[in-house]
Amino acid sequence: MKYIISAIFIILWLYILNVLKRCKLKFWTFITGCCGLFLILMILVRPWLTMPLARCVASIAGLVGNLTNTYMAYFKYGVLFIQTASGAVTLQIDLECSGIIEISVFLALIAFFEVYTVSERVLIGIIGTFYTILANALRITVICLVIRAFGTDMYYAAHTFIGRILFYILQVLLYFYVFTKPQIVHMRVGRFSYGKKTKSEAQ
Repeated sequence: MKYIISAIFIILWLYILNVLKRCKLKFWTFITGCCGLFLILMILVRPWLTMPLARCVASIAGLVGNLTNTYMAYFKYGVLFIQTASGAVTLQIDLECSGIIEISVFLALIAFFEVYTVSERVLIGIIGTFYTILANALRITVICLVIRAFGTDMYYAAHTFIGRILFYILQVLLYFYVFTKPQIVHMRVGRFSYGKKTKSEAQ
């Protein structure tokens, strides 16, 4: 039943996109395209990729734990085990920690960001996906190291504030270089364009 509803939604979404493109409503095409693709990824792709991503993040974060002997990673289950002087903490890499939501948002945005060509969007989508996985693994690593250093009482602060702020800063950098900077470069004001040199600069 889920797949039938999903198929109907995709057909309706593609039809609306086609109408909006024919009407040359670029803003609404972008919004409809991004939101629709995100929902499709969440419904159809999320169930299949959440656990593999969780294992991948646990594996990358676990490398640091193994090298520093500060915590243990159980890759098969997407679990990290941190032993501290005040007790032990088990960190489960679930839907939120896997990064699937952030990856889906990024892919949905880049898919309809027509500043780039199709081939450029595919390449940037792949690079952005790997970047997000590494950024998320770094976030988990920092959370584990903070808990290891300061004890189990730091779990909430490390997970809710320190790790999340670090991850958001890294994501803001990604979004700036992928979305904001190209828009500025391609911006035109009259005859002036940020992407072109003036006559005096050319000489």
